[in-house]
Amino acid sequence: MVKGISLLKNSKYRKKILESLSNANYLTPSEISEKTKLRLNHVSNFLKDLKDNKLIICLNEDEKRGRLYQITELGKKVAKEKGEISHE
Repeated sequence: MVKGISLLKNSKYRKKILESLSNANYLTPSEISEKTKLRLNHVSNFLKDLKDNKLIICLNEDEKRGRLYQITELGKKVAKEKGEISHE
């Protein structure tokens, strides 16, 4: 959990991506890019960081296109703990 909090504190981009996922059931990298106004290649890099730290999951890992990402329970706890992201 501490590592997850550190990831969010050290990058406003990771925070934006996690926030976009917390407000949706699941999103593709292109949808995240559109919502966050971040370049798609940056979104892809940050998604890998968030996934490696178990803050998000990829629902269809085997797909080359149209991958769907979702925030995990740990991701929600990390965001809530820091008060970084509002949850409904």
